[in-house]
Amino acid sequence: MEFLLGPVGIEDELVSLRVSVEPRLLEDLLEVLARLDFPVNPQLSHPPTQVTVEFPLSSTRVEDVRDALSNHGFSAFNLEVNRVLKR
Repeated sequence: MEFLLGPVGIEDELVSLRVSVEPRLLEDLLEVLARLDFPVNPQLSHPPTQVTVEFPLSSTRVEDVRDALSNHGFSAFNLEVNRVLKR
């Protein structure tokens, strides 16, 4: 998969967002995602020392998620953005 650092551009495309947190922070992270003004359908996986939350989203909304994470004490640098469809 290709890692994207910023907005894809004017074109809208489907991307996959992934953020990992310590288990004790999961509830807070899910609360931040629930407060966004668009729906998020997260999938959770539980590697040994962290919880990974992944969800598909329009590329035009990535900055909204980064801002929400930053505004609630999460590092936006931990947000991975990957293209879902190859061009």
